[in-house]
Amino acid sequence: MTPILEAIGLTKHFGGGGGLFADKTVVRAVDGVSIAIGKGATQAIVGESGCGKSTLGRLLLRLIEPTAGEVIYEGRNVGALPPAELRKLRRELQIIFQDPFASLNPRMSVAEIVGEPLWLAGESRGVRREKVAELLRLVGLLPAHAERYPHEFSGGQRQRIGIARALAGGPKLIVGDEPVSALDVSIQAQIINLLEDLKERFGLTLVVVAHDLAVIRHMSDRVAVMYLGEIVEEAPTDALFDAPLHPYTQALTAAIPVPRPTARRAKSLVDGDVPSPAAPPPGCRFHTRCPHARAVCREVRPVREAADGDRTVACHFWREIQAAGASALTAPPPSAALARRLQIYREARSASPNPSA
Repeated sequence: MTPILEAIGLTKHFGGGGGLFADKTVVRAVDGVSIAIGKGATQAIVGESGCGKSTLGRLLLRLIEPTAGEVIYEGRNVGALPPAELRKLRRELQIIFQDPFASLNPRMSVAEIVGEPLWLAGESRGVRREKVAELLRLVGLLPAHAERYPHEFSGGQRQRIGIARALAGGPKLIVGDEPVSALDVSIQAQIINLLEDLKERFGLTLVVVAHDLAVIRHMSDRVAVMYLGEIVEEAPTDALFDAPLHPYTQALTAAIPVPRPTARRAKSLVDGDVPSPAAPPPGCRFHTRCPHARAVCREVRPVREAADGDRTVACHFWREIQAAGASALTAPPPSAALARRLQIYREARSASPNPSA
């Protein structure tokens, strides 16, 4: 699959500024990440809180400047673009924020929020009004909602407004930064299905930052697993969930709830807390929690290498772990209950021209 966007050695460190009283601590939020996102695909980035996945999403869009590394979008180095060209590029690269309550300006009407990208593009007032009405219909809201303000909507409706705003510029790629985590489960299903339908309709590429692995399995084509600022495994979704290779990926998939109250699950595969990104351990960053760690893991940082099929993994002993059958023991069964619930919402929305959350 042809990549639409690539990150090469992308790094972002926070802190460590100068000055007599400045905090010298350096937080390594993203540390040498390389990833290629296929055109028209849904790429998921998953991991525990604090692993750097949201920072990576913002770096891909150049919402924050990297400490090192490059982002290549359709053959162009995004970091080297002059301001005028970068403003034009903003229409093609958009983001849906995690919190629908904080991401919308409470002093602006829906028409102003959704129409702002059109105004920046120089569209006339009449054209903006027509396009805003069309966008609201697309996301399951009524054109009459354009005159209302964010506080008059539910969480799911606010996220639909955020999606309409992201679509206003005619983007090719959208990053969803935990786009459903702040919503109720039933509303999550509706928003997920809406994103999938819009992706198919407009030929979008989606990058979904999330920690809900069950939802990721439903909607993504590829999954990159992050730990302490690094990608430790990347693979097609089914391959990763059916046979995870990295011990951290195995622990994440083993933690997915099974939709059977009487089912027994194995004890957690990892103990302890995630180390601080301000002081990551030497060698493999996961070795402090890994049940398979050996002396070399504490000294040598593993390089991400090609594994079985179209996947990569950063682990010294993934072959031995795979041969021992650890991945087969830890991979959970698919969540049939979740898949059925999402299918019900898809059918319900297709039966109504204007579903709302």
